[in-house]
Amino acid sequence: MAASAAAAELQASGGPRHPVCLLVLGMAGSGKTTFVQRLTGHLHAQGTPPYVINLDPAVHEVPFPANIDIRDTVKYKEVMKQYGLGPNGGIVTSLNLFATRFDQASSFPTVVIYVMDTSRSTNPVTFMSNMLYACSILYKTKLPFIVVMNKTDIIDHSFAVEWMQDFEAFQDALNQETTYVSNLTRSMSLVLDEFYSSLRVVGVSAVLGTGLDELFVQVTSAAEEYEREYRPEYERLKKSLANAESQQQREQLERLRKDMGSVALDAGTAKDSLSPVLHPSDLILTRGTLDEEDEEADSDTDDIDHRVTEESHEEPAFQNFMQESMAQYWKRNNK
Repeated sequence: MAASAAAAELQASGGPRHPVCLLVLGMAGSGKTTFVQRLTGHLHAQGTPPYVINLDPAVHEVPFPANIDIRDTVKYKEVMKQYGLGPNGGIVTSLNLFATRFDQASSFPTVVIYVMDTSRSTNPVTFMSNMLYACSILYKTKLPFIVVMNKTDIIDHSFAVEWMQDFEAFQDALNQETTYVSNLTRSMSLVLDEFYSSLRVVGVSAVLGTGLDELFVQVTSAAEEYEREYRPEYERLKKSLANAESQQQREQLERLRKDMGSVALDAGTAKDSLSPVLHPSDLILTRGTLDEEDEEADSDTDDIDHRVTEESHEEPAFQNFMQESMAQYWKRNNK
């Protein structure tokens, strides 16, 4: 799901003047729908209604007003049948159709909000799974990132923050696990230290509405980071893409000119091959087959009527030929 927080909400805290686009992601059951419902209700109460887009094609009901609903255009069950995917794979493939075309980040500050089920992350292995998923989304989207630890009304999120900040505390929790997965998690936790160091974390209860004020403070900080660090890079990439497309168009036009030039040259060559340069002796043998214009242009005796001259020579020869043919015919028949 995606919610565009109104600019007035952020301007009140000194944030950017442009609306901020929030991409709300998370695992199944993490409370994304309830979170967006609470978020949109909070913004409506503040007099800054957001523009909301539902990007979950598998959700049964949307308990908030959505300006655009992906379920109207993408049928995830048909995607599952076509590509042989399960429900999660169908949803991910459906979202990829949108993500590959999503260029909103080049116009508005865009922030990714990853909703995490805090109550189900008390197990260190499950917690690490959530963090790895969040890390993969961060590097895939290349956008400012906020982890929203939802359901703090069930359990406080302080234990998760401690695990992220204190490596030894996380290792102590892992020592209670003796499975192979725990050993793998212990090794991978070393890799995520850099990821944790720059990560924004907010505890929120989508049911009670607590933590939203702190969330908007983090959204403002992330939007400023976008304007400062991400937008120049996006503008550079956009310009590079435009230059590459322009260069490709020029190359295509140049190839077209060359192809058209070769076609014209071949046509000219073919035309020349139909009228080769003749030797003077050839002109004698082919006399009468040239165009009248060529004859008139090349002739030095314009005062002579060649047709009359040729007819005067051809008429006696034709009469002699006919007389000889008739004589031979009568001779054969009278034998």
